[in-house]
Amino acid sequence: MMQPTSVLATISGRDRPGVTASFFAALAAHDVDVRDVEQVVIRDRLILAVLLDLRGDPTALRNSVSQAAHALGMESEVAIAEQPAARRPRASLNHVLVIGRPLRPGALSHVTQMITDADGNIESVTQIATEPAASLEMIVRAPESVRLGAALVRAAQETGLDLAVEPARLRRQAKRLVVLEGECTLIRDEAIYALAERAGAAEELRAVTARAKAGELNSAGALRARVALLSGLTVADLDSIRDRLQLAPGARTFVRTLRRLGYHLGVVSGGFSFVTDRLHKELQLDFAVANEIEVVDGRVTGRIVGNVLDRAGKAAALARFAEQMGVPLSQTVAVGRGADDIDMLDTAGLGVAFNAKSAVHADTAVNLPSLDTVLFVLGISGHDIAEVADDR
Repeated sequence: MMQPTSVLATISGRDRPGVTASFFAALAAHDVDVRDVEQVVIRDRLILAVLLDLRGDPTALRNSVSQAAHALGMESEVAIAEQPAARRPRASLNHVLVIGRPLRPGALSHVTQMITDADGNIESVTQIATEPAASLEMIVRAPESVRLGAALVRAAQETGLDLAVEPARLRRQAKRLVVLEGECTLIRDEAIYALAERAGAAEELRAVTARAKAGELNSAGALRARVALLSGLTVADLDSIRDRLQLAPGARTFVRTLRRLGYHLGVVSGGFSFVTDRLHKELQLDFAVANEIEVVDGRVTGRIVGNVLDRAGKAAALARFAEQMGVPLSQTVAVGRGADDIDMLDTAGLGVAFNAKSAVHADTAVNLPSLDTVLFVLGISGHDIAEVADDR
């Protein structure tokens, strides 16, 4: 039996309907098997490359492709393809997301060099969004994902870009439940500061915060000490502060897009239930849990009802809601920014640190101010987001 020849056939030029069909019709006249296909359209310029196993005369194939290209007003090339070097068996595919505002060539050059230095090979690059930030997705084959991730962490620090890397597995597209911290993630601020100001206890609150940072109070103790400063506030005070809180930029787009795509969505917050209850209703979330301030006869007592929702409690809440929704933990996403979110980020299938403090480590980090940029990390493109917006 004749040994097939590996041939790379390429056609390029102005895109128009029917180019791909005509090209494959020319190939169909020969005894070939298709091994790989790549097609890219940038503006109105198309490049289509097909790797073939050819049994027959390359010259005849070259003539057929040339005639088809000429009829389309395009250029073509048919070349004997070099056999690729054997890949190392442990090499794996990874999704690398690059987000920047703006996205500069020098920064991209640095990132791609870091990928090369980690023995990575970029197999494809796709623009997935231009707003609210420019975003590219690369498919990178690398022998060591951990080494690639470490290289990209350094590249992010050195370029100011947001970079995320995740193994290219089917489950990346199978995330079905998203949990967010409420304060400084889904909403802009922390309610406790406005409440303390209303109670005339702003200085005392700063002192408690300083003690917590110094390690004199754990997170539960610090929250109880903060809430004690609110004693005497009325329900009307709580409602007034709640109504002044603003959603984070991009929050409505983030929630609306995920809801329309069928995700379960909720908030697990170290803040207060009188805030998350509003978010639950206003954004039509599936669930919400937070700390409850005790109110007796219309006034705040300065105590928390039940246990404090701390770092471990947030992770447990994520697991509980995933079980209730019938979603494996591998298909969950957690988004947060503080040290109290670390366990929740670690428990989720994908943890995203959003404008996080330096001490917070997660699978990936997004440091742009708009929450809807996190959608890109989930593999949702700007086109997908626009389609959901148009479908309202």
